[in-house]
Amino acid sequence: MSNISIIGAGAWGTTLSILAAENKHNVKLWIYEKELADDIAKTRENKTYLPGVQLPVTIDISSQLKDALNGADLVIFAVPTQFLRKTAGEAAKYLDKGVLVLNVSKGIEIKTLKRPSEIIEEETKINDIAVLSGPNLSREIADGLPAASVVACRDANRAKKVQKLLNSERFRIYSNDDVIGVEISGALKNVAAIAAGIADGLKLGDNAKAGLLVRAMTEIQRLGQELGARGETFFGLSGIGDMIATCSSELSRNHKIGARIAMGQSLRDIVKGAHEVAEGIATAKAVHKLAKKLNVNMPITEQVYAVLFDDKNPLQAISDLMRRPIKPE
Repeated sequence: MSNISIIGAGAWGTTLSILAAENKHNVKLWIYEKELADDIAKTRENKTYLPGVQLPVTIDISSQLKDALNGADLVIFAVPTQFLRKTAGEAAKYLDKGVLVLNVSKGIEIKTLKRPSEIIEEETKINDIAVLSGPNLSREIADGLPAASVVACRDANRAKKVQKLLNSERFRIYSNDDVIGVEISGALKNVAAIAAGIADGLKLGDNAKAGLLVRAMTEIQRLGQELGARGETFFGLSGIGDMIATCSSELSRNHKIGARIAMGQSLRDIVKGAHEVAEGIATAKAVHKLAKKLNVNMPITEQVYAVLFDDKNPLQAISDLMRRPIKPE
């Protein structure tokens, strides 16, 4: 039995708290909004982010970081990437320097172009942050369905510790040491999911969608390897695995956004009415900057960026992709 603190109570953070509690750990779940924290503590249900799922009574709910982090053996950051730096900076005041830290957010910080593990390391001064990623639609897991994921850390022993703490009969965890590859593939597949949603919203068919996603993974791998990732990581759980789930499921927030844009809705209206953050929107903006900085060719990502932020017509974006100069695969 270990003390596990989860920072962030969106759908994924809440689901991880349930998984950790099922493994008989002492679990604390930190929620930014005091009103929501009080309601969850009373009803044992996160009505905003995971309605209809009961939280075990053993999970301690708190809106105070100091209380939530007290005595933690493992701290899990489940905060949207664009808010992660501020939260990690605040949490740093209460973290034991020897604590095991795991990040489960998927994205790239727009201002600095840093990955989540880099942000946490900078703010907490703790090295060897582990990261978890994979085809993990939180609703399915919260409903008791099986899933698999991968934990990566430069320190193999830390990855194995996380693996042992969170692995269960219904949540199988693999490990590797390619932190860059796991984070980049997990982040950028959200951009691909927006593209897939656009394709489905336009009713372009399965052939077009399959071609789109294969080529999207090619450019994601291209960027990842430029940053130092291993190519094979992109064909594992955090790459192809996550892409299959996120780009085909009706539960995917990023896929929904693409589909709604294809049907003529504006990004502003979509975001205005959303409870949870769809990481693919900010990631598209960050990757647009990063690809230009590194001179990496990412045509699908660039078209998604143009549709989201330059009001480009989705059909025109598809047409421009199809008319690109022919070349070897």
